[in-house]
Amino acid sequence: MIEQLLAAGEKPVALFNKTPLPDFSIPGVIPVQCDILDVYALEEVMKDVTQIYHCAGLVSFSPKEEKQLYKINVGGTANMVNAALHAGVGRFVHVSSVAALGRLRQGEAVNESMHWTPETSNSKYGYSKFLGEMEVWRGIAEGLNAVIVNPVIILGPGDWNDSSTKIFKSVYDGFPWYSEGSSGFVDVRDAAAAMIALMKSDINAERFIVSAENLTYHTLFNMIAKAFGKKAPHKKVTPFLAALTRRLEAMKSRFTGASPLLTKETTATAFAKVLYDNSKLLSFLPDFQYRSMEDTISETCKALQQKLNN
Repeated sequence: MIEQLLAAGEKPVALFNKTPLPDFSIPGVIPVQCDILDVYALEEVMKDVTQIYHCAGLVSFSPKEEKQLYKINVGGTANMVNAALHAGVGRFVHVSSVAALGRLRQGEAVNESMHWTPETSNSKYGYSKFLGEMEVWRGIAEGLNAVIVNPVIILGPGDWNDSSTKIFKSVYDGFPWYSEGSSGFVDVRDAAAAMIALMKSDINAERFIVSAENLTYHTLFNMIAKAFGKKAPHKKVTPFLAALTRRLEAMKSRFTGASPLLTKETTATAFAKVLYDNSKLLSFLPDFQYRSMEDTISETCKALQQKLNN
């Protein structure tokens, strides 16, 4: 996103908590250390700000981080909204998640009219993002000019060992297993472009799913394997095997203190067959176009291989 903002002639102020991201060192970016849980620091940094992209959040499915989820995704968002209202910020784009919509919908595509419920959610993370959205809607009721985006799984050449990029590493390393679940996927550049386009528009008090394509995990893994020239995952994970592995990971976590690699929530997500309706964003932004996942995966694999070779 930072590169796109700079290309558009913007002067982004990039907040970071402890360690700035690599993009924050690009000439033209103003990096500022600020904890979104520090109300006074937020109000100070927002004095001359006219637009806010609220991208900060914690993604975790570990029971050990449940309190931190609510502290950052709910309390931190409330602080951002309050500081923006106090500073008179003109525009606010909030990055939520499709998890806040309640993604377990039997036989129907998820759209923006849907809301989180205990029956349609499989994660505390989703609930924390839903509550964070409620803070933005509260801010809108108090006069904040804002929109909400609900991205699906975002793909791009990020940290090899972090977030969704770990999917590429697993396939590259020859991980043989796949599940029968499905989800929506979007290129990181398209997610950023959608947010910038919404920021520049006069659209207010709306939420938008940001998704290019719905794919099964098996199809995604096969596409990545092909782009890497690796053997595709060929062993299907059964619910029984997943449950057994999850219990073993839980026992291991108790002894080591490390977060388990597999939890009840991530297991449920792996088997959930979810489809997302992306038509609303395209109807509000008729000139917007998504990249194909085939192109995204090919370009991401090429970029990751170049990093490995350097």
